[in-house]
Amino acid sequence: MHAQAGVAIYRKTIMKVVIRAFFKTLRLVIGPMILLWEMITRPKGVSRPAEEQGKVDRECGMLALYEFRTCPFCIKVRQEMRRLSLPIERRDAQQPGSVREELVRGGGQAKVPCLRVSDKAGNSKWLYESDEIIAYLRGRFAPQ
Repeated sequence: MHAQAGVAIYRKTIMKVVIRAFFKTLRLVIGPMILLWEMITRPKGVSRPAEEQGKVDRECGMLALYEFRTCPFCIKVRQEMRRLSLPIERRDAQQPGSVREELVRGGGQAKVPCLRVSDKAGNSKWLYESDEIIAYLRGRFAPQ
C-alpha cells in the first residue's frame, strides 16, 4: 500500500515539473510576440493642458499596477494607461520576491493585474480585475 502511494506521489510530482516546464517554454516563445504586438498597437495618449496633466501625474503617484509583462490582461490595462496618459508605477510581480510578497500581503492574492489605490492617510484598496481597473481609471481620469 505504501509503495503505491509513493508511486502516485512521484507521478504527481513529475507531472507538475513537466507542466511547469511546458508553460515556461510557452511563455518564452510567445512572450516576445505578445510584447511586440503591444508595442505595435500602442495607443496615442490623450493630451491635456500642462497644469491638468501635472495634477493627474500627482494623483497617479498614489497608484501602483502589479503585473506580469506578458499577461494579456495586464497589457490591456497598460494600453488604457497609455490611452489616458497615466504615469502609474508598474511593479513586476511575476517572480517570487518582495513585490509579489507585497501584493499578497496587501491584496490577499498573487493575481494580476492588480491596481493598488492608496489615499493620503495610507489606506489602500486593491482592484484585481482588468475591466474593474479600466473602469476605475476611466471614471477617475478620462477627459470630460
